[in-house]
Amino acid sequence: MRFLTAVMGIAILGLSACGDTATERAATGGIGGAVVAGPAGAVVGGTLGAATTE
Repeated sequence: MRFLTAVMGIAILGLSACGDTATERAATGGIGGAVVAGPAGAVVGGTLGAATTE
């Protein structure tokens, strides 16, 4: 189970920076974080997604 969670986490990190605007990156990061770690992951994923630059 840990291996599957780690693989999903790595895949979500690649997805978190997906998008053209900060809003799109925050949305994809939030969704990815929610899938991996629930509500706390959604907050972290959204924050990291919004903070990434191209």
